[in-house]
Amino acid sequence: MASTPVRTPRRPRRGARTGMRGRLAALTVLLSSLLLFLSTGPASAHVVPSTVVQLDLHGNQIDGEVLLPAGDLATASGLTLTGADGAGVTLDTVTAEAVAAYLTQHVQVSSDAGAWAVAFTDVAATNTEQYGTGTFAAITADLVLTPPAGTDVHRFDLAWDAIVHQVVTADIYVLLRSDGTGATAGTTLPTSLGVVTTDTITGTVPALHVDLTSDAGAAATATGFGGMLTLGISHIAEGTDHQLFLLTLLLPAPLLAAAGRWPGTVTTGKAVRRITATTLAFTIGHSVTLAAGALGLPVPGQAVEAAIALSILVAAAHAVRPLFPGREPLVAGAFGLVHGLAFAGTLTELNLSGWELVRSLLGFNLGIELMQLAVVVLVLPPLVILARTSLYPRLRITAAVLTGIAATGWLLDRVGVPTPLAAGADALGPASPLLAAALWLLAAATFLRRRPVRSAAQAESQANLIGATR
Repeated sequence: MASTPVRTPRRPRRGARTGMRGRLAALTVLLSSLLLFLSTGPASAHVVPSTVVQLDLHGNQIDGEVLLPAGDLATASGLTLTGADGAGVTLDTVTAEAVAAYLTQHVQVSSDAGAWAVAFTDVAATNTEQYGTGTFAAITADLVLTPPAGTDVHRFDLAWDAIVHQVVTADIYVLLRSDGTGATAGTTLPTSLGVVTTDTITGTVPALHVDLTSDAGAAATATGFGGMLTLGISHIAEGTDHQLFLLTLLLPAPLLAAAGRWPGTVTTGKAVRRITATTLAFTIGHSVTLAAGALGLPVPGQAVEAAIALSILVAAAHAVRPLFPGREPLVAGAFGLVHGLAFAGTLTELNLSGWELVRSLLGFNLGIELMQLAVVVLVLPPLVILARTSLYPRLRITAAVLTGIAATGWLLDRVGVPTPLAAGADALGPASPLLAAALWLLAAATFLRRRPVRSAAQAESQANLIGATR
């Protein structure tokens, strides 16, 4: 029986390679122009504002100041805050007292000696800005934490679920702004005490444990490192745009590029090597600019957010038709530089310095890498299985087109053109676990459906062999 010859895809002609380089050059020019143009414009309001709690340590009490995004506060408390959508807030006396009552109800502090007294005063409205957020309406309040008589103020548990009990994606940054007791001598202030976030597994909001009783600098750092690790994980878990960029680059990983199409598949080993190289390049890229941005590199927030949307759009186009086959790591590394600047904005808000910044940077980056690795491990196996089915081209193109629409909505929104597509794209985040589960179910059904077909073929072959020997 004559064997069927296997046709090896021909190497792209010189003109094709030149065209490919031209497309990459055009992409680079477009990205550079976008960064230059947007750096002169006003900051956008895409990045979600965060609550910041700054504490001042004294011998017999802790006081400080809190800043809360008015929009999140209105959503969580049910209070009517005029202009909470960013146009400014006007507080009357009754509303200010209601805000203080809400905060007091949702903030508890305790230690071994028992519960502390918690008081919020001087509630006021303001407009402020954090890295990449643009100007937003906020509420400020003074905070006083008074422990039982004789209690050590250096050790306590902060149970804070204000805002985050309803807005589960909210982050509450807790900083030690000053220390009048001298316990943290040698520690650069302000220093991070940790981040209060929702535990996405249990749905609870764990209390933040603070212990400055022994080796205060190390204790604060340990708490801060753990908080930054958790924050890095949640930043990817809740960062729909970062997820989509990585997942869209995964779509063509199991495929073979030829003549401007994705006509076939590669071996599982090659697919794994491809995505490993792509993920590693993305990691290196965003780690470099994360460190540079956190250490003080000035970055225009709007330009970075728009460039991230552009990176997703490019990845989606590549998933439909190969734009840079074999160069995925190079492109991932280049766009990783942009994503890293967005990551850096989270640390910039904390105004840290010295070793505290370095340790927080390490914790945050490690959290990002762990969650990124989890995404790859979760999604790559079903994609490899489905890539060998006739269903995959439709699945890949549908996913790429929907991602491209979402990226277009973000891009328009981030250059100042409001569109409902952006809000729809933001809503994709909570659905990502369901999409991953659907991929696994589809891959499992495909795998199980193919097994009986092979068994039947083997049975028929065996019957023919038995018949031939009779």
